[in-house]
Amino acid sequence: MTRWLSVAVVVGLVLGGGLSLVAQGDDAHLGTWKQNLDKSKSTIAPTGPRPQSVTRIYEPFEGKGVKATFTTISADGKKTVSTYSAHFDGKDYPYTGGQFTSIALKKVDRYTWEAVNKSGGKAQNSGTNVVSKDGKTLTYTFKGTNAQGEPVSGVQVFERQ
Repeated sequence: MTRWLSVAVVVGLVLGGGLSLVAQGDDAHLGTWKQNLDKSKSTIAPTGPRPQSVTRIYEPFEGKGVKATFTTISADGKKTVSTYSAHFDGKDYPYTGGQFTSIALKKVDRYTWEAVNKSGGKAQNSGTNVVSKDGKTLTYTFKGTNAQGEPVSGVQVFERQ
């Protein structure tokens, strides 16, 4: 009897993991990502010291949307959290806790999203989120202007956790 219980537990774990993969099958972005600061580059270097870490968490939202939580730990250990919950319909959705006030998303395919980040209704930057085919790396390539109105562009590289 104990042997059958062990087999049932193993089968349950395997099927449960499979269901999790099916749930994530529509979008490779879902999950937790930590920025590789050494591989990330920007045309205008940040004016302050490099943060200790930047983490992105993408979760399902209302069916086919996404809930994003970005957590930055600054060089001096202060935590900043910004969030949004949006659908991939190109409409503006609130973006809180960061330099942007809204975001508009469009999904190209399960590996690629396009985003427009706005402040006060005006586009500040746009970019593309691409997950590698092996699902291990997320690359965000962007261009726009910073808070001082200077042109910026860059590439942020994240690794799946």
